[in-house]
Amino acid sequence: MDIHLIAAMALLVGCLAATVPVFISLFFTGLVGLTLAGIDARIVIEVLYRSMDKFALVVVLFFVLCGNIMTSGSIVQKLIKVADALVGFLPGGLAMAGVLACGFFGAISGSTVATVVAIGGFMIPALIEHGYEERFSVGLMTTAPVLGVVIPPSISMILYAMISNDSLEALFLTGFVPGLLIMAAMSVYAGLFCRRRGQVRRARPSLRELLAVLRESIWALLLPVLIFGGIYSGTFTANEAAVVACFYAFFVEIVIHRDMPLRDVKKVIVSSAITSATLLVIVAGASVFGEYLTFEQVPDQIARTVMASINSPWMFLLAVNLVLLVVGMFMDIISATLILTPIFLPLLSRFGVDSLHFGLLMTLNLGIGYCTPPLGVSLYISGAVVDRDLLYVARAVIPFLLIQIGLLLLLTFWPGLVLWLPRLVYGG
Repeated sequence: MDIHLIAAMALLVGCLAATVPVFISLFFTGLVGLTLAGIDARIVIEVLYRSMDKFALVVVLFFVLCGNIMTSGSIVQKLIKVADALVGFLPGGLAMAGVLACGFFGAISGSTVATVVAIGGFMIPALIEHGYEERFSVGLMTTAPVLGVVIPPSISMILYAMISNDSLEALFLTGFVPGLLIMAAMSVYAGLFCRRRGQVRRARPSLRELLAVLRESIWALLLPVLIFGGIYSGTFTANEAAVVACFYAFFVEIVIHRDMPLRDVKKVIVSSAITSATLLVIVAGASVFGEYLTFEQVPDQIARTVMASINSPWMFLLAVNLVLLVVGMFMDIISATLILTPIFLPLLSRFGVDSLHFGLLMTLNLGIGYCTPPLGVSLYISGAVVDRDLLYVARAVIPFLLIQIGLLLLLTFWPGLVLWLPRLVYGG
């Protein structure tokens, strides 16, 4: 390996270990690497411009705004109320309602962190108050928000499609079946766990009560219908859907629900702008680092090494899963997607792996990383809710992580399960 590449990688690891912000670590390492390689550093200006000059990033910005609107208003509470009315009477019903609410919210926000904050922050105290074990409640509501990136729209899927040039609409479709499987598996586990613990069941709501809840929450439920109905009916593109979703959410919260005062609009927009700017600088930093890796022909070197040691596509996917799970423990999903996608893409055709299938696997792997120590963001958020340390939360998530990793293996070795819906809609 080239001495310059070794020095650059050591610099990156050192920056990250010193808790230098990720985007600065990536940008600085890429800049130093290009300089050491004898490349005119002024190319960085072009790389930064090229990385920002992507229309697909508009989708990310507006879905961030849409998620913040929902969190600031009452849409989140209404989605939770619907989920509770649908399954709350079953054994472990409130826990199932939390999982279902994560699915509802994920179908709008596209972010795991936003789902943990919005749903977990509300549901963990509610579960404990209703007699559910604290460790079970924390584990469930720390891991279920992975649905925020698996069920579309997903910010990480948007970035993957931007790099791979896959159809974003087709990539979105790969997330529905895995998302439903995760919801079903975690709900079944919750029901069995609570039945074994003798959890008290609530009375089944009457049809009139259920219809009343649905009527009260109809505007919130129409939001994902508007997004996906518009996209797959051809009424508007994914980019336009994000903008329409924001205007719809603002209208519902301000005019219909009247739960968002006009004075809060500025605060929501500014907060979303800060979050979006954070994502964009990570994209910029990762692009500079990626440019350096390209000059050093790192993707080609990795491809040759992998091809020399692995012959089976199944062994390749298993190895990639292990790599991504480890990376997810230390790096956020945005940075990891931007850095690793260009490295793995050249290998897919050589092993006959479908790019859409791989995009879903990468998203799920890195999403699980949000719940794994030492740097899983979801662990720290849930720990703050119940005032518990990292070790306590890490132990709480173990059974749920095992469920998700089991499903990950199923989806890895049964690609038809992931690709069934895209093939049904688009053929092939």
